[in-house]
Amino acid sequence: MKIIKAFVFTFLFVSVCSAQEDIVQLKNVSDTILNTKRILAVSGELDAIKTMQQLFPGKLYKLSDRNTFISWKCKNCKTASYTDVNGEEGDQIFPYERGVATRLLSNLDYTDSKGNQFKLLLFNHSVYDEDGLQTSRFSGGLVGVAKFAKNNNIWEMRSFQPGVAAFGAFAQAPKPKLTEIGEDQYAFTLLHVNGGGGGPFEGTLYLVAGFDGKYQPIMEVHDYELTNVESVTWSSSYTVVNDPAKKHFRDIVIKTKGSFNKTAQAKDEFEVNLPAEIAAMAKTKKQFTFEIEKRFSFKGKSYKMTAKPIVKFLNVK
Repeated sequence: MKIIKAFVFTFLFVSVCSAQEDIVQLKNVSDTILNTKRILAVSGELDAIKTMQQLFPGKLYKLSDRNTFISWKCKNCKTASYTDVNGEEGDQIFPYERGVATRLLSNLDYTDSKGNQFKLLLFNHSVYDEDGLQTSRFSGGLVGVAKFAKNNNIWEMRSFQPGVAAFGAFAQAPKPKLTEIGEDQYAFTLLHVNGGGGGPFEGTLYLVAGFDGKYQPIMEVHDYELTNVESVTWSSSYTVVNDPAKKHFRDIVIKTKGSFNKTAQAKDEFEVNLPAEIAAMAKTKKQFTFEIEKRFSFKGKSYKMTAKPIVKFLNVK
């Protein structure tokens, strides 16, 4: 009888311990974690994950499906409010009260005209989840940035910004794309896409650059992309105008191509807000393809559209 009881106790003990090991644990960290004036130098090759762990020294997890993240909580950190571009659940208060999961979003390399080498490490913060998941369709991933410059064999951190703004869906920010917007002036774009279940997925392009001493969105282009709709679809691309007269913050041209079919509207589950440039044509014609060109110039603190969009209609029926 004692042997049976001992076996049952051992089984329960092992089961409980195994269950606890499966739960993602939070590590308490110091409030210095958010100090934007922190100093960090990395010798030799810069390992992005190890460097992220130096900046956010929580507990590192490497789960299946390439789900690598750092789990941490800061009890004494002063929180700050960051814009979530979804606009559905309000701003994000960071660090999160429940704890934080920090993932490497991207490791961007570039070299300026003088041969100086730089790295931009971008991070994705989401609310702690005991299973290591990222949830909530209308919550974006909060993006953070650390910029490094190479000095001989040392990578020196030149700037550190734990949070910029939140983009994307299910607490996952989109992959950034490095963009040169001026002479040795580099920024990155993020294509934010979201939408309700079964409804249209609307894409908005954001340009994030260093300005006024911090990284911040300086351009927002709506109607950049639309998918998951039967009657209409469009996609866009952008180019930076190589104008020698503008050393920094050069103009950006957005080109959009799409198609419309009124007959297919019967299959649409949701009403679509068409771009103003094609709305009138959609009321009178059965189908057409279209091209829209917009030009944006930097004005004061952000990019603004200049002049009227150039619109072309093709295959009109």
